[in-house]
Amino acid sequence: MTPAVRYLLLAAGSLSLAGAAVAMPALVVNSRQPTNWSAISTFFFFVGLTLWMTRLATARSRSSANLYTPGGGISGFQNGLAIAGDYMSAASFLGISGLVFASGFDGLVFSVGWLVGWPVVTFLMAERLRNLGKFTFADVAAYRFAQKPVRSLAAVGSLVVVLFYLIAQMVGAGQLVKVLFGLEYTYAVILVGALMTFYVLFGGMISTTWVLINKAVLLLVGTTLLALLVLYRADFNPDALFARATELHRLKDALMAPGGLIKDPVSALSVGMALMFGTAGLPHILMRFFTVADAREARKSVAWATMWIGYFYVLTFIIGFGAIVALIGHPAEHFVGGRVSAGLLGGANMAAIHLASALGGDLFLGFIAAVAFTTILAVVAGLTLSGASAVSHDLYATVLRQGAATSEQERRVSKLSTFALGVIAVLLGIVCGRQNVAYIVMLAFSVACSVNFPVLAMAVLWKDCTTRGATVGGFLGLFSAVILTVLSPAVWEGVLRHAAGSAPFPYASPAIVSMPLAFLAIWLLSLFDRSPQAARERALFPDQLIRSETGIGASAARSH
Repeated sequence: MTPAVRYLLLAAGSLSLAGAAVAMPALVVNSRQPTNWSAISTFFFFVGLTLWMTRLATARSRSSANLYTPGGGISGFQNGLAIAGDYMSAASFLGISGLVFASGFDGLVFSVGWLVGWPVVTFLMAERLRNLGKFTFADVAAYRFAQKPVRSLAAVGSLVVVLFYLIAQMVGAGQLVKVLFGLEYTYAVILVGALMTFYVLFGGMISTTWVLINKAVLLLVGTTLLALLVLYRADFNPDALFARATELHRLKDALMAPGGLIKDPVSALSVGMALMFGTAGLPHILMRFFTVADAREARKSVAWATMWIGYFYVLTFIIGFGAIVALIGHPAEHFVGGRVSAGLLGGANMAAIHLASALGGDLFLGFIAAVAFTTILAVVAGLTLSGASAVSHDLYATVLRQGAATSEQERRVSKLSTFALGVIAVLLGIVCGRQNVAYIVMLAFSVACSVNFPVLAMAVLWKDCTTRGATVGGFLGLFSAVILTVLSPAVWEGVLRHAAGSAPFPYASPAIVSMPLAFLAIWLLSLFDRSPQAARERALFPDQLIRSETGIGASAARSH
């Protein structure tokens, strides 16, 4: 099947599935919103334009001999935009603006927490990852360790992180389609899941780098326009905006103080640890450092990504307060039954979408919805391919088949894994529909900082780290993070519907327990590991240190 045919099938499938969403009144159980044809037309136009731009950029990149040749890679500026595109997901745009709309100042905790994780990546990880790795962070973790146990840990940890991320994207996309098309949430999630799985299966060969660059530019433009409209309404006076929001919001003066969302200091510390150190353990972010030519370009990538992401998070804060002023002042159009106490149509995650409607009308609503949907589509594609790669390459080809699997077998397993991940993401997205998407992604960061970050940090920085310590400590961090997440109030009470106050683990994030536990287990088990294998691994550390600091022997850049 030629690329052109695949792209036509992708476009046709997208239009048919989205059209089905409009034409399904028989599936709706409760009353639904009137179909907004102006917004839907604009939505389809910009989604189609985005797909065409991505296709055009991909075709040009394939004709460039310098873009993907060994030793070339992409520039630090391009990779910084791609990293920003990967990082600025539905959780960032819809989730943080929704948190600010609901809780005020505490929404800033999430945006600042995600931003301050980048110095950890800059000074501890970026250069060493580029010098040691070839394709994924598992290459770095297994540089001097036994391949099977470390790659198994890396694959399982990546899958759990990817699933949490996918749940957040499905919740955001489902609520977006529900608001735009007037469809029941459950059926919206099913249709979005089908569309995204279709996109990954048929469009998976499109250059991920250019998909993310394209999406990052659109998202930055869309949020800039939205924030400028908010400031224009406030005469470009942020103090007036905050004062009006405080006056209208149910929290009043408490809107500008911490404690509206995370009330106890232990939870605040735990969430901060997850957001700060989780960035250095995200598999789909870490793999971006292997696309640039050298460690210098890797550092540039982080610098550019930090600038774009920091600018974006400032905008989401303005958008959140702008939504308070614009929406609460006109509740009949945006709240269930016209009552603020009943909540926004589609939930607080849709604050930015309703704000676009209030400030720019149906056409601007369609544009912002298209930007949000394209954001979700690009991130889901990257996440699903990352998860499928962990199953097909790390688990199936390396661990189960011990390198004997053919490329055709790997591709088959990858497609089956993509379909399975899509089904699981849909089911969990339906179950977690009431959760804030930024909070769900924070749980992914909790897992990442409890599994991938401790293993990477100890493997790269500590000479006595061994396979036994890294594997057992990593799995201990993984299991403790997942179990404590299930026992936390958000899942135990919010998803599993147990009585309020009955959660066995009372804190918002497990990181305060699971991350130190992983580091402690790695340290103790490695320290007391006196096996011949451990001695060989310790002897390899000087060579690893020289290569990580100088780049001598580093592999060529890879395209993703």
